[in-house]
Amino acid sequence: MAKSYENLRVKSPISSNAKSGVVYWSSNKSVWFSAMFVVVVIAGPLTLTLDALFLFLLFTGFTLCFGHSLGMHRLFIHKSYRCSKWLEYVLVHLGVLVGLAGPFGMLRTHDLRDWAQRQENCHDYFGHQQGILKDGFWQIHCDIQLDHPPQVQIEEEYLNDRIYQWMEKYWMWQQLPWAIVFYLIGGWPWIVWGICARVTISIAGHWLIGYFAHNKGQRHYHVESAAVQGYNIPYAAFITMGENWHNNHHAFPSSAKFGIANNEWDPGWWMLKLMEKVGLVSDLKTPSRLPERSDLLELAGPLLKDESDDL
Repeated sequence: MAKSYENLRVKSPISSNAKSGVVYWSSNKSVWFSAMFVVVVIAGPLTLTLDALFLFLLFTGFTLCFGHSLGMHRLFIHKSYRCSKWLEYVLVHLGVLVGLAGPFGMLRTHDLRDWAQRQENCHDYFGHQQGILKDGFWQIHCDIQLDHPPQVQIEEEYLNDRIYQWMEKYWMWQQLPWAIVFYLIGGWPWIVWGICARVTISIAGHWLIGYFAHNKGQRHYHVESAAVQGYNIPYAAFITMGENWHNNHHAFPSSAKFGIANNEWDPGWWMLKLMEKVGLVSDLKTPSRLPERSDLLELAGPLLKDESDDL
């Protein structure tokens, strides 16, 4: 039977309201980002070397792909594929290194936003509906407190996991071992560019893609009764590792494959397929393997879907 997508972690009583709330300055988020940004502005030009720039590009792409996209988003949050526990820890740790939050913080933030966007009305904070400058300040330096929020209940298997508890408690400090290694190899330039510049661009880029992915772009699907729709941003496939296909993700949240049309490149999916071939991951979910949704409308006729990798 067709059904709507439901996030089972979010318990939403009748009194829950996604619209009424207050955006407030978050000292932890703001100071964390501002400190990284200031270091880059002051020390970045003084420490820029070819090897430091190469480290910045390589490690930023590596953590965004294997950490944020594959580890934190497609695996930890959506459980769109399976892998061994040791690999799960490694991928989620790489996701923490992106610098946005710890695993529990990321999950709560994601699921609350996901729930709010699927309501008939929600606060502008959740939908990136303010101007770009105001939204940037809100997302990077602030949090929101709803007057009547739902409950986000994280699975016991996560909450009782000591590794994840440690990752959550010391999520900022997980940059330190990498900073020490980078210093021993490349000195201060590697710390400035391998840590500070990488975290700065990752946080700012995460917000900027989120802003456009909820305001302007292509749409293949429409989710009925949802206050906020997702949009695909075709030109951003490689810098986002496939996270740019956000309309597709709104339509099929549990799919490990974000680029679903013939011309939609999804580097994160490519990496998953390579990992599957060597036996590191399994049970990759794709749109064709998910239940039909009663609230999902396909726009402008059928897509030329790429089903060649569907299992």
